[in-house]
Amino acid sequence: MKVGDRIGRRMKLHDLHVLMATVQFGSMGEAARRLNTTQSAISRSIADLEHALGVRVLERHRQGVEPTQYGQALLGCGIAVFDELRQGVKKIEFLADPTAGEVRIGSNPFLAASLVSAVVDRLSRRYPRIVFHIMTAPYATLHRDLSERNVDLLIARRYGPIADDRLEFEFLFDDSYVVAAGVRSPWTRRRRLVLADLMSEPWVLPREGMTRLAATEAFRTSGLGQPRTAVVTNSPEVRMSLLATGRYLTVFSASSLRLPTKRSQIIILPVELPGAKAVNGIVTLKNRTLSPVAQLFISGAREIAKSLSKPSS
Repeated sequence: MKVGDRIGRRMKLHDLHVLMATVQFGSMGEAARRLNTTQSAISRSIADLEHALGVRVLERHRQGVEPTQYGQALLGCGIAVFDELRQGVKKIEFLADPTAGEVRIGSNPFLAASLVSAVVDRLSRRYPRIVFHIMTAPYATLHRDLSERNVDLLIARRYGPIADDRLEFEFLFDDSYVVAAGVRSPWTRRRRLVLADLMSEPWVLPREGMTRLAATEAFRTSGLGQPRTAVVTNSPEVRMSLLATGRYLTVFSASSLRLPTKRSQIIILPVELPGAKAVNGIVTLKNRTLSPVAQLFISGAREIAKSLSKPSS
């Protein structure tokens, strides 16, 4: 009998689940407690796996357990296997009731508040029983969540090629960055401006991220130093609140001020930000089966993105 056939007959999903839990919780005793079983049953499942594979999947030590290189390889397969099973169950549920389901979307705060929210609003009107889980975080965290299959897809900005060949990027729309002020700012009365005019004004800028990179690049391209940064914060809400005083300036992506509705208290100033561009799109794992609800969301994102490719009225 071939090794693959032997493993296919002897390896059980339950044993794979036990391995994943044991590594997650760090010991067989804790895994037994969390799975409401005995430590001997946990030990037996691990032994059955190792017998089927012919290699050790765990190293035991006083502090607990850790996976061997073979165990790490099996864990990666296990994550994919159980994710495919979950997606299969979701598909069955959708076939039984195509008006319900769940989808998990990862995004940065501004795209979540603009494009993602617009898609959710459109779909929820037609499918009111769909539940949308929207997670916002820095891209590195979102990337990890996608790789670990904690989210179905990302709506994200891309600078340059994606280095991870496990990921698929689908273009949605090009985004520009703009200088914004509150409606009470005296700069809103000017019809033409250049960045140099605004250098001595108090700016509120993100500490890090794509918007900060875009602002830095725009000033550098214009042959200017950094503007007078009065406030540094990654909170979009704080930046908007400070703009409302009429004293501060900031940089936003153009799309974030257009969806779901234009923000009436924020004015885009007539000043060009050279080189400040971003590409927005959908990031998914290659060869991963997506649920019908996730595919519905992607179709909705494509439709909304078409409006963002047109000039703002």
